[in-house]
Amino acid sequence: MLRARWWKILSIILLVYTCTYGFLVKVPKLDDRLQESIRNFFFHVPMWFGMMILLFVSLVYAIKYLRNASPVHDIYSMAFASVGLLYGFLGIITGAFWANYQWGSPWVGDPKQNGAAIALLIYFAYFVLRGSLIDTEKRARLSAVYNIFSFFMLFPTLWILPRLTESLHPGGQGSDGNPGLNGKDMSANMRTVFYPAVIGWTLLGVWISTLHIRVQLLKLKKEGLL
Repeated sequence: MLRARWWKILSIILLVYTCTYGFLVKVPKLDDRLQESIRNFFFHVPMWFGMMILLFVSLVYAIKYLRNASPVHDIYSMAFASVGLLYGFLGIITGAFWANYQWGSPWVGDPKQNGAAIALLIYFAYFVLRGSLIDTEKRARLSAVYNIFSFFMLFPTLWILPRLTESLHPGGQGSDGNPGLNGKDMSANMRTVFYPAVIGWTLLGVWISTLHIRVQLLKLKKEGLL
């Protein structure tokens, strides 16, 4: 039993560590505006890492469904996509708090902010699509195709287009924004919190996804579809 749950225990330990030591660790004073708000780095950035990992897993199961039309694969794909979308919204929210302190407003229309919002809206449409179709097989098949499209749209909206335009956010042309978002600028102390935070938040996302999956599988069994 313990062997099966070790990663859940690890997730709890890492998140407790992140949420305590993250507020105690010594951070570099990189910018007069940045100051202690740099600690948001341990929450904001790991959310995006977790989102990408969860959405990638969702993509894998979408492809598996198209190769082998198993309702289990559809459930796995949907569950990981839903939690990945949740992490994306948390990334937007934590970023808005940071932007308010760093740039003077929660939303300044920065290309990376706009790109992130577009990416999340594309994934939100995935769930609108699922809710609009009654036929389960057709819903699963179309959802799998749209899931693949949504994942590959993350690259232009989050990584490519924002880097081609002027941006306050690091990574864009003319960027003079928050230097704490640049991994190369992390101090050794920050790395001792950041990497455990990424692992901890990602494992929590997987944990939530598995709970969602178990609920959906029970519904299928109850309906006699599994």
